[in-house]
Amino acid sequence: MPRPDVLMVRAGLLVGADVLEAAEVLATRWRPSQVWGMSPFGGSRAQEVWERFDPRVFLQGSASVTKAQAAFLSSYGLPRVDAVAVGTDNVDHLRELTEALSYEVDEHVVREYRQLLKARQPA
Repeated sequence: MPRPDVLMVRAGLLVGADVLEAAEVLATRWRPSQVWGMSPFGGSRAQEVWERFDPRVFLQGSASVTKAQAAFLSSYGLPRVDAVAVGTDNVDHLRELTEALSYEVDEHVVREYRQLLKARQPA
């Protein structure tokens, strides 16, 4: 089977442990040049989960970051990807997400989150 240049996988805080693990196994086996994430908001940032949950805990020094920026940026580590694709025709939304790239993800929090997800999986 030919090796893909780019592998695109689901990414973000709404991705389950099984999908995260499968994406990483696939990337390890296929060794694509890049791995891209998609759908970091699980289809819509208007979902109730984004009102009830504050993803800023995943970023370092996140006082001025928006929830959308935090959810977008944290998706780079869930699973680890080189780029994240979002779909919108809203220029303000794209600007907001681009500005998120100046913040840093707290890798320790991401590791703890992944451990919690894995612990919840049935044996």
